[in-house]
Amino acid sequence: MTLKRFVLALLIACALSFSSAQDAAQAPDAASGEHRKTSEPYTGDLTIFDSPGRDERLQINRVMDILGITAGKTVADVGAGSGWFTVRAARRVGDGGTVYAVDINPESIRYIEDRAQKEKLHNVKTILGKADDPLLPAGAIDAVLLLKTYHEVAEPVGLLRNLRTALRPGAKVGIIDRNGNGEDHGVGREVVLREAAQAGYRLRKQYDFVKGDKMDYFLVLVPQ
Repeated sequence: MTLKRFVLALLIACALSFSSAQDAAQAPDAASGEHRKTSEPYTGDLTIFDSPGRDERLQINRVMDILGITAGKTVADVGAGSGWFTVRAARRVGDGGTVYAVDINPESIRYIEDRAQKEKLHNVKTILGKADDPLLPAGAIDAVLLLKTYHEVAEPVGLLRNLRTALRPGAKVGIIDRNGNGEDHGVGREVVLREAAQAGYRLRKQYDFVKGDKMDYFLVLVPQ
């Protein structure tokens, strides 16, 4: 190889190396889970979540048993939507308990406030949260459920990290969702577990009895 060709080859190699380094620096950190694909949050008719028979298909009473939702407990429904789970948890915890309905959609918050008033549930409190923070009170929560919501969370690791400060000792976090690629209203179970680990959680139990409601998994997480 002539000197001229050697120098040209060296320049090309350097240019390719610099370009690859730039791409790596600009690309989202896939391992962090912070910038993976997510689904567009639902903003349509909220009544669709109250389909007849859903309690039985999802076995929601069994879900609440597993999460330890009993009279007097404080519960967070993160990504509350229509408040379908909120009202069921509110009846379960009774007047001595509290349910925080958290959503980033102001319309959902208004809908749940009206619903709680109509159903005379005085133990429901609404919170307009953020993509990376549910804005729950520190050290107040006994149980959390993200029902068909996790795939829409734009900053999942950040959300779970901020959620930790709200948890009481022994609190459980439940995630019910379906498998998918993140933007098709589903997210893989292993993705959820990886992101949860990054946020400081470990898997305590997992179940698949929610398949009756076309969900693939119910994960129960606890802080490490």
